[in-house]
Amino acid sequence: MFGLDEKIAAYSDGTAVLLVIAVAILLGLRHATDPDHLAAVSTLISSGRERTRRAAARLGIVWGLGHATTLFVFGLPIVLYRAYLPGPVQEMAETAVGLLIVSLAVWLLLRWHRGMFHPHAHREPRRARTAAQAYGIGLVHGMGGSAGVGILLLSAIDDRLVAVLALGLFAFFTAVSMALLSTGVGATLAAGRIRGSFHRIAPALGLSSLVFGVWYALGALSLAPYYL
Repeated sequence: MFGLDEKIAAYSDGTAVLLVIAVAILLGLRHATDPDHLAAVSTLISSGRERTRRAAARLGIVWGLGHATTLFVFGLPIVLYRAYLPGPVQEMAETAVGLLIVSLAVWLLLRWHRGMFHPHAHREPRRARTAAQAYGIGLVHGMGGSAGVGILLLSAIDDRLVAVLALGLFAFFTAVSMALLSTGVGATLAAGRIRGSFHRIAPALGLSSLVFGVWYALGALSLAPYYL
């Protein structure tokens, strides 16, 4: 995003193992702050019934692990054999990410419309989002190409063992960052002032994520300008 991946990778020419590892860690930490991740995590956490730090951290961890799984599986052939996904498949993957963000935003807006975020609304004790669902969302989200630049940079490493290690660290620290990001979002939403007025914040959050998801999907289909 905005050339940050290239700037981070510029600190290593692929010859120093420790430097390559450090670059992979920084790429993973940076990757979690991509706009599509921010849109997805905000709607994922806020659409749940437990807007607490612990619940958000739990969802963030499994969401990040799902993302890391797909990131590693799809990235491994690239760093080993420079085997890339066909263009149409990559386009479908990016479109799926956009539609996923749209579905999360619509679900949030529907629950807001039903009055489920009102301070005096009756709330069921169960969670709206299970760990398995969050992991599945992470698997789909990991198919997107926002990590593509980072993987391409890692694939330029001549030592295949070091490249695989760097890819693993890239995926792992992306998951760690997502967990921390989710925890931060959950802690913010659980704050007394935010929690009491969330029924007024939810529509703005849902609509902004909805617009972003539609734009992301249209961009993947080359029907809108794509800047990521």
